[in-house]
Amino acid sequence: MENSGLRLTVDGPIARVVLDRPEVRNAQTPGMWRALAAFGASLPAEVRVVVVSGEGPSFSAGLDRRLMTAEPVDGEEPLLALGTKPVDEVHATIAEIQAGFSWLRRPEFVSVAAVQGHAIGAGFQLALACDLRVVAPDVKFAMRETSLGLVPDLGGTQPLVQLVGYSRALEICATGRFVEAQEAREIGLANIVVPAEELEATVKDLADALLTPLPDAVRETKALLLGAADRTYEEQLKAEREAQQRRLAALAAYLS
Repeated sequence: MENSGLRLTVDGPIARVVLDRPEVRNAQTPGMWRALAAFGASLPAEVRVVVVSGEGPSFSAGLDRRLMTAEPVDGEEPLLALGTKPVDEVHATIAEIQAGFSWLRRPEFVSVAAVQGHAIGAGFQLALACDLRVVAPDVKFAMRETSLGLVPDLGGTQPLVQLVGYSRALEICATGRFVEAQEAREIGLANIVVPAEELEATVKDLADALLTPLPDAVRETKALLLGAADRTYEEQLKAEREAQQRRLAALAAYLS
């Protein structure tokens, strides 16, 4: 699947999303977000791992800043034009954009972001949409939306709080400062930090490891973990019992 600014491919159990606008540090556009949503909706059932990366030295510098001007960019309305539209239309447009990110959290597969260089704003939120983040030492995460008078609205606020806690998440978002590799690992943003030249091989090894367990067991486990924060302890125990019953029944049927 080819789209302007993206390389989207499926190779058996592994799907790949490559942001491919290195000349602008993989700055993102609404067209890219729509293409991401369509790609997620069309994934074959056999996909078990989705790898997200950026071409060139940066993962993504975030929103294409030209979209903050008053003139259309590449046929896209400037984002500020949304401010003049009816509330329902604004909500529907933002929901359409969010769909380009939210599919990465679905329990059918595990998503992995390979991040180097800048991961700013929408780039940071794309990395946060993934389940796991493998980063290079030069990574620079930042949430710069507030400096533009906006809020992070691509689904990044919840995983950020879940990973680093409310106070740290607020400080990162409100100041717009950079979070670099060592801190990212210390506060839980990064799962692994490796030299840039080892990033691709490390992500491949991780993807191979994720493919080893039985797929339905991984899917059920991801669903349990995703919902854990929203359940009471007793509700989580019940969810575990129900998931385990489904797995035991499936294994018994397979072995009979």
